[in-house]
Amino acid sequence: MRTTPRIAERKGTSRPVTPPVNPLPQTDQLTREAIAWLVRLKSGEATVEDGENFKAWRSSSPDHEQAFRKVVTVWRGLENVAKGPDQDATVTSLPRPMLRRRAFLAGAAAAAAASTAVAVVHPPLSLWPSWHELLADYRTGKGELRRVTVSREVSVELGTLTSLSVRWTPETPSIVLIAGEAAFTANMGANRLTVLAADGRISASQASFNTRCIDAAVSVTCAEGEVEVAKNGTRVLLRKGQRVAYADRGLGSVLDADLAQATAWQSGMLTFDNRPLKEVVDEINRYRPGRIIITNAELGRRIVNGSFRQDQLGAFVAQVQQLFGAKVVSLPAGLTLLD
Repeated sequence: MRTTPRIAERKGTSRPVTPPVNPLPQTDQLTREAIAWLVRLKSGEATVEDGENFKAWRSSSPDHEQAFRKVVTVWRGLENVAKGPDQDATVTSLPRPMLRRRAFLAGAAAAAAASTAVAVVHPPLSLWPSWHELLADYRTGKGELRRVTVSREVSVELGTLTSLSVRWTPETPSIVLIAGEAAFTANMGANRLTVLAADGRISASQASFNTRCIDAAVSVTCAEGEVEVAKNGTRVLLRKGQRVAYADRGLGSVLDADLAQATAWQSGMLTFDNRPLKEVVDEINRYRPGRIIITNAELGRRIVNGSFRQDQLGAFVAQVQQLFGAKVVSLPAGLTLLD
């Protein structure tokens, strides 16, 4: 019985399905085989015989099962569509023997169209800009910082993967922070600048403040002056050194802020104080090329304290490996697993 699936080439020969770039270490042969099976099962060309062979491969040992589950974890993260507890429901469903190929292909095409529409609005893992971000007036790429002078009274520093649109009228000057992080400086005199972020409003006349909007969760830190934050009919006033967060459920409490940590990104640094590794990796992924995925929940809970230069994040994975003894597996397309 074959250990890995094979697909037909144009000339009628066959070859193993293997990653085209960034090959895995030879010691991770099971991961190679798991990737090959996953590609085959998701290709739309899987047969009933493939399904039986796959089940036999997967059940041949606990190591085979574990290797496949880890690869599925990465795939599900990229697709971001499977919501149920059955983590491999989207990859183990195969064409039934009595299902005609034409019907199967039609269903697959409809599913592909639907998933593409979802992906345009909600890109998996922020691998590409959403539709709203593409329409933004200003947008930064991964690892890019950019300063924008909106008017004589307002300047904005955009952090990585940040997009905003300007809605400027003399009566109601406003900026929409669509996604990402930005530092605003307003010298509006008698008027006020309004920043809209995830159904909340941040306004100030003479102030400097940092606003972060990631997945509809917003945090605002006041660096100078006074800033008013409103959400769902509730308002709070922030003064220098204070911060507040809000999400769908409303405003949180006003807390003291670590201004040095909150604004470190503006000087090319990322600073973390008693943060779980999972949260640190989420932030590093916003700056570093590729994608790091933690497959070990216990590892993700390890605490990190320290600062990292944004232009030296290539060494981050090696540092995690050295500090926590994590196992590192490199996958195609710049994906890295930490276990």
